Amino acid sequence: MGGEVAKDLTAGTFAGAAQLLVGHPFDTIKVKLQSQGAPAPGRPAKYAGAVDAVRKILAEEGTKGLYKGMGAPLATVAVSNAVLFCARGQMETLLRDHPGQHLDVGQQIIAGAGAGMAVSFVACPTELVKCKLQAQSALAAAGVENVAVHRHHYKGPMDVVKQVLRNEGGIFGLFKGLIPTLLREVPGNAAMFGAYQATKQMLAGGKDTSQLGKGSQILAGGVAGATFWISVHPTDVIKSVIQVDDHRHPKYAGTVDAFRKVYAAESVKGLYRGFGPAMARSVPANAACFVAYEMVSEALS
Repeated sequence: MGGEVAKDLTAGTFAGAAQLLVGHPFDTIKVKLQSQGAPAPGRPAKYAGAVDAVRKILAEEGTKGLYKGMGAPLATVAVSNAVLFCARGQMETLLRDHPGQHLDVGQQIIAGAGAGMAVSFVACPTELVKCKLQAQSALAAAGVENVAVHRHHYKGPMDVVKQVLRNEGGIFGLFKGLIPTLLREVPGNAAMFGAYQATKQMLAGGKDTSQLGKGSQILAGGVAGATFWISVHPTDVIKSVIQVDDHRHPKYAGTVDAFRKVYAAESVKGLYRGFGPAMARSVPANAACFVAYEMVSEALS
């Protein structure tokens, strides 16, 4: 048991690092599009779309602008993905009738849901810090109401943590957005791990999926990542707007209120802000994640 936990922790760490390096620039664009909100009457939005956002970020901040906020997830991605894959491994152990049994798609969905619940408590504070760093310039430039707290620039991830602890309710402030994080991670990871297993089984033609090559793993990982975001993107939008909301004069009273107001202001389109970059990121980033996990697990076995 201890060996399996150590293997999942190690493989999950490498998987998360691979996912972050490939996917973070796409994530920056996603969060900036999500957090800019509806423009004031008569004013255009800061970013007209994903391509416009990339062009303006490069012009204003250079390449480093695309990697803004990477310090926080880089410092914690090892923990987050280690928890995710370790929790999934423990769920798989509970679901097996005997050691070595290969789980079916339904069982992987259950394992993914349990892993999603566990990782939410790591993902929430990590993403709070990331979103604040990524969104601060977009919020100020877009003229969103109640952004006085955002008009200065955080010096970095630890500065965000210090200010949240000091000014936004202590340790509880770091878990702002926990409910939408759970609503994203539990169904999202259930769908992702289920899709990964289903794709591998299809590619293996009913044979042992452990014999699949790297190309098949890349394809299955890409499908899994796309499935995650297709299933939970509106919830991710709500998480982002809550986490970057002004704590002194909050615009949103909670998850349901945020959903209602975003929908009232922009209809379905508002719930899919940043969907393009999220999907563009999900395929290569999750392909890298799953391949790295499989490679390290195989090496450790």
